[in-house]
Amino acid sequence: MLEFVQSAGPVMIWLVVAGFVFCECAFIIGLFLPGDSLLLTAGLAMATTGHSSMSVWGLAVAAFLAAIAGNHVGYRIGVKMGDHVLAKKDGRYLNAHNLHRVKELMDKHGFFSVLIARWIPWVRTLCPLVAGAVGMDKRKFTFASVLGSLIWAPFLLLVGYYASSALKDYKFVLDWALRGMIVMLVVGTIIGIVGYRREMSKQNVTVDLED
Repeated sequence: MLEFVQSAGPVMIWLVVAGFVFCECAFIIGLFLPGDSLLLTAGLAMATTGHSSMSVWGLAVAAFLAAIAGNHVGYRIGVKMGDHVLAKKDGRYLNAHNLHRVKELMDKHGFFSVLIARWIPWVRTLCPLVAGAVGMDKRKFTFASVLGSLIWAPFLLLVGYYASSALKDYKFVLDWALRGMIVMLVVGTIIGIVGYRREMSKQNVTVDLED
């Protein structure tokens, strides 16, 4: 896996990172994807494998755009569902309690709830869905989504890159740190996919977000 990362070109890394970020922000499977860890690992990988700063800034832009696009898709899904959203009976994340918690967060903080959501993994996925379902103003949501995307995806990725670059004289430590993060990322993704399949196998329930 480390050899693959070292030999992968910038475009391949961009596709993987952008794909993960998009899915985490757009679809329910995003509840189980390790998005924050992926961004930090990608930044570390770019630094450790010798990619230029221009390349990592290009990746930051790609992740930024993917987060915006993912939020837009999640919002549109919520609009199509209306305020009656499907959840899972006894689901770990996609349940009535969590949907109402996100709704309460949005009622209380409005615009800022979309910004806050970027830093809470499962809320990050449910927030666009709930925003669309309850009819949050599209312009307000879009502006909050763009600003939230800017202070989330590029920030984490660049922190991973520049923190690693600052420790470039300790290549042995960075190599092992990268190995460990890749293993955790792969294991976390596998666990997430298994968790998603289990969640989707549970009985559907309809949640009225206007209650």
